Amino acid sequence: MSALATTLSITSAPFPGSAANWHALYTAPRHEKLVASLISRQGIDCFLPLYKSVRRWKDRRKELAMVLFPGYVFVQMAVENRLRILQVPGVVHLVSFNGQPAILPHDEIENLRTHVSRAGTIEPHPYLSAGQRVRVASGPLRGVEGIVVRTKDRCRVVLSIHLIMRSVAVEVDADDLEFFA
Repeated sequence: MSALATTLSITSAPFPGSAANWHALYTAPRHEKLVASLISRQGIDCFLPLYKSVRRWKDRRKELAMVLFPGYVFVQMAVENRLRILQVPGVVHLVSFNGQPAILPHDEIENLRTHVSRAGTIEPHPYLSAGQRVRVASGPLRGVEGIVVRTKDRCRVVLSIHLIMRSVAVEVDADDLEFFA
């Protein structure tokens, strides 16, 4: 099964008011694309990372655009405007801690937006928070930092979004990696 990266990223002016930060929305099961579409119609900056996966049945093969983080859509907004987002059909709630919407680190979202779309093979991966940290030194993913995972003859860099405890794996050439001490 091969996978190619794509994204559904709609960019517009963020909400007026205070500083707009990235937040994670938890959606109803299999409503991510609908939620992203409805939010973008309201002129709100949202991001839904997708990957292409070839599925095989007895009589045919089909390439599907699958959600990289099932159940989540990322939205850039000011906290005081959260009611507008929560009224969108399919949105369950904002990911929160102690009753306050949690802010995603800007660099994690930017890593996904800029580098994942350039990646050749990207797939969901079990969440990793510990391991050998690396930085990709050359190639289309130059500058991406993550955890290296080696399997037989392949080398993958795992990118994690710690707030929602989800990860993705991107195949890279081992010669393109810089290891941290």
